[in-house]
Amino acid sequence: MTRIVQKYGGTSVATPGKLRLVARRVRESLRNDVEAVVVVSAMGDTTDELIALAHQVTSDPPSREMDMLLSAGETISAPLLAMALEAAGTAAVSLTGVQAGIRTSRAHRTARIVDIVPQRVLDELAAGRVVVVAGFQGVTDEMEVTTLGRGGSDTSAVALAVALGADRCEILSDVAGVHTADPRLVPDARVIPEIAYDEMLEFAAAGAVVVQPRAVEIAEAYSMAIEVRSTFDEGTGTVICRHPRMEERQKVRGIAHQNDVAKVTLLRVPDRPGVAASIFDPFGQQGINVDIIVQNLAHDGTTDVSFTIAESDLRRARMMLGAVARDVGAQGYMATADIAKVSVVGTGLRGTPGIFAKVFRTLAGAGINIEMISTGEIHLTCIIERERVGDAVRALHTAFELEKI
Repeated sequence: MTRIVQKYGGTSVATPGKLRLVARRVRESLRNDVEAVVVVSAMGDTTDELIALAHQVTSDPPSREMDMLLSAGETISAPLLAMALEAAGTAAVSLTGVQAGIRTSRAHRTARIVDIVPQRVLDELAAGRVVVVAGFQGVTDEMEVTTLGRGGSDTSAVALAVALGADRCEILSDVAGVHTADPRLVPDARVIPEIAYDEMLEFAAAGAVVVQPRAVEIAEAYSMAIEVRSTFDEGTGTVICRHPRMEERQKVRGIAHQNDVAKVTLLRVPDRPGVAASIFDPFGQQGINVDIIVQNLAHDGTTDVSFTIAESDLRRARMMLGAVARDVGAQGYMATADIAKVSVVGTGLRGTPGIFAKVFRTLAGAGINIEMISTGEIHLTCIIERERVGDAVRALHTAFELEKI
């Protein structure tokens, strides 16, 4: 018997009609001696609506209560899909994350899965039922409900696939797979048939939100292939795996971008040991992730330090920056949110001369100024003006001929 885990995103289960369509897709998957576990997200924009509702009650909702509130979204969609399956003649049962045996860390809103004890899931499969699990949620050893962060249902699905020894894990949503660029910006962007785990992690970190990065990390650790495809058509999509098929591959696999970016600069910081730690420790303590860091050459014993954070963290960062600047003896700070990140990703960047120059030449030819640069083994990231991000993505996609992939 083949065992599969399927995950359906919020757009796939947004309405009663779409729930019935998903039920039909699940039933089709059961042919040829297959048993299925289905992980679901909250319906449509339910999570965002619940967040907005909480902020109408208080400007600072407690994290524990937010987890109790937000977990309700998936707890609603799971039984509705089970009902749709039952109505179509397929035995099904819905389970919360707790009932499915998902155990997590104690970090509310950003919990990590530490263990899965899937006995209830296995018992229901043995009874011949499709098991519909509420994604995005779990429980601590103290029986406190937690959520796994934005896109956490992907992580629920991959972790369950590993724990159940599934033959494959499928992530289904409103996109046809992993594209060479955002098709909303580049109409001729292509679906990448196969992509390695490390390339997918770089895509996700650079702004491609097709699959949550932590889901890819778990898949890589346990060699669980992920199939990413559309709920609404029969395309083959993208397989994320350890060893894509041997073929003549493009040096660059795709272009990713991210608009949720802000830049902070501390001005004329005394150039002495320990200053960097004094700058970045407070951000870490507040759970604010720092991405690209650039320190200018010292002049007159001082230096400017610039770094990027998520724009969604900028309000909290502004509340800290005055104190941080005073503590390190900086003469002031600047913060701006009118920037974006564009990244070129591909294992071909590793050890291939000329690619970086081609990126810079392409952006210069489009009249786009680069404010900051970050490099890694398989990525090159540039910080640019946000209003030019579409131009940058299209220019780079054309320069590397990704429409031919």
